Amino acid sequence: MDSNGNENETQVGSTTTCGTSKHEPEGRVILAEFESFRLLNTYVPNNGWKDEETSFQRRRKWDKRIIEFVVQSSDKPLIWCGDLNVSHEEIDVSHPEFFSAAKLNGYVPPNQEDCGQPGFTLAERRRFSGILKEGKLVDAYRLLHEEKDMEGGFSWSGNPIGKYRGKRMRIDYFLVSEALKDRIVACEIHGRGIELNGFYGSDHCPVSLTLSQESSGPDPRPDES
Repeated sequence: MDSNGNENETQVGSTTTCGTSKHEPEGRVILAEFESFRLLNTYVPNNGWKDEETSFQRRRKWDKRIIEFVVQSSDKPLIWCGDLNVSHEEIDVSHPEFFSAAKLNGYVPPNQEDCGQPGFTLAERRRFSGILKEGKLVDAYRLLHEEKDMEGGFSWSGNPIGKYRGKRMRIDYFLVSEALKDRIVACEIHGRGIELNGFYGSDHCPVSLTLSQESSGPDPRPDES
């Protein structure tokens, strides 16, 4: 990884596992090991709309495995990126009331915390808060962008035709260990507006992270004696 456009960190290994074994055949996990940090890229399973094995239950298991991984991997700073399929706070969606009330064919889950748009249910958001807290992770974009940006603050956009037109969510992230917090220079979402400028044919747009070079400590001072 290029930390500042100049020096490359040496990669020392890579894998497609982080304890989420059921999901790995689908290519949802890439974990790269570098000398001074780990880089995790995931495509998190969608929560779905019902309490079924392939929906709510699957996502709960995924979140449980992920929190175990980030806690057990605390010996080295982590950079975790990808489609995490969750909008953490109301600021992370364009229309909170719309997403909170969303239903599929009129179905309402028995547990109120599971109601709403997949990615914006209270259950998912609370588990995500737990992952950040237990893993001592920082949301790089939100750290630098504290205010809601209705033009460029979302990485996913609904179908441009129909009730989801203009309805957008921030579900793609760069999360970094607190140890790397002071090295965050920029974190940007590269798509804008209802007309999806910068989305390049996808319903997601790119997100980028820039870190400063790792400090090597204070410069040695000449002996003045």
